[in-house]
Amino acid sequence: MGRKRCVGGDGSKMAAGCCGVKKQKLSSSPPSGSAGPGGGGGGSHCGGAAAAAGGEPGALPPPGGPRLNGLGGLAGGAAGCALAPPLPPSCGGGAAGLSPPAPAASLLSSPGAGSGGPGCRKMVVSAEMCCFCFDVLYCHLYGYQPPRSPRFTNDPYPLFVTWKIGRDKRLRGCIGTFSAMNLHSGLREYTLTSALKDSRFPPMTRDELPRLFCSVSLLTNFEDVCDYMDWEVGVHGIRIEFINEKGSKRTATYLPEVAKEQGWDHIQTIDSLLRKGGYKAPITNEFRKTIKLTRYRSEKMTMSYTEYLAHRQHHHFQNGIGHPLPPYNHYS
Repeated sequence: MGRKRCVGGDGSKMAAGCCGVKKQKLSSSPPSGSAGPGGGGGGSHCGGAAAAAGGEPGALPPPGGPRLNGLGGLAGGAAGCALAPPLPPSCGGGAAGLSPPAPAASLLSSPGAGSGGPGCRKMVVSAEMCCFCFDVLYCHLYGYQPPRSPRFTNDPYPLFVTWKIGRDKRLRGCIGTFSAMNLHSGLREYTLTSALKDSRFPPMTRDELPRLFCSVSLLTNFEDVCDYMDWEVGVHGIRIEFINEKGSKRTATYLPEVAKEQGWDHIQTIDSLLRKGGYKAPITNEFRKTIKLTRYRSEKMTMSYTEYLAHRQHHHFQNGIGHPLPPYNHYS
């Protein structure tokens, strides 16, 4: 598809970065008793880390590897995209305030997201993908048969599914993978993984459905860069690979929106990722220069449960949803 595939020296599925629920206090010295703000035991919410499992940059992670937290974490472990001891996944900072219901999902793409800028090509991500994620979660929570395969493209992409909740859009779960997965099966898997198995949160319940927001992020345009500063805040997601103070390879990632939402510059973002990845030694400029950095872009679509219901009123049979959605009996 004219793009580099998932680069990630760790060769595994990762939960990558949508966290950043709380702004982190950054410093060049390791936080006491933890691997970084919001992270404990080796991971953190917005871009946690995990021990890399070998492999060369540019290689796709092998099937069955660790999942990544959409906004910086290992699935089942610390937030942030890292591979190491299971860490909790996370997703970039939450936007404040609840926007009025719109007729369709809101497209939240950074300028130039996708492949080279607005107007360069048609976006792949769509509102129907968010709808499908809601269908999958709804059917699971209510014990219905899983929805049929959707009509949108089934091309393979690295992807993340992020859940936020409430008026303040607090992070509720975010897990994804840097391995390119066919969208139909990938969204099915990571919808439930991010909703039920993000170790930072308890599994979702039916009562939470009406307050949820679902975001689908498709990752594109992976590029290895020589300079760790060679990326743009708000445009690029970054994935770093480094050797920690114990000589172990670690990786960590933040999706494109995280640094901008947290108000971080390049250095703050890099240092936060290092802490999320479990680096505990003082961070010097010389050490930053040893980091292997991959930048990438993403296409992101967000939909609220209210928007989902409105959409399903007109298309409720498309994915096999023919039953009423409690507490709304739109389909009866």
